Amino acid sequence: MDLSNLQPAFGSTHRETRIGRGPGSGKGGTSTRGHKGAKSRSGYSRKIGFEGGQMPLQRRLPKFGFKNINRVEYKPINLGTLNELAAAKNLDKVGIEELRAAGFINRKQLVKILANGVITRAIAVEANAFSQAAQQAIEAAGGSINKV
Repeated sequence: MDLSNLQPAFGSTHRETRIGRGPGSGKGGTSTRGHKGAKSRSGYSRKIGFEGGQMPLQRRLPKFGFKNINRVEYKPINLGTLNELAAAKNLDKVGIEELRAAGFINRKQLVKILANGVITRAIAVEANAFSQAAQQAIEAAGGSINKV
């Protein structure tokens, strides 16, 4: 047995029903589309969200919320992550380039350092933003911060 003589199991496939091929077929006349209406016409395609003329859900519900067009989004990096990276690579300065090389951020992302975790080494940290608690923890460990 090989790929050239494979075939479906007996009875598992059926011939396609040919619609609109005269009254003798039993599928002539309206060709299973019923009488009149948009669905019986050729070229009909229903719009997404159409509910048969009833006011659609996306128009019944009120609009809400606010999107600030001036929002600046930062990639959060924790102090614990910085500490592990500095220990693993024996760094005394951790900046955006080091984080990028380690795969934590891509080249377009801005970095904000957050205070989750413990920092045990004196590290010079370079980032776009710092939380107040992270800034205090870095300086308490003998490190320094540099906002880019």
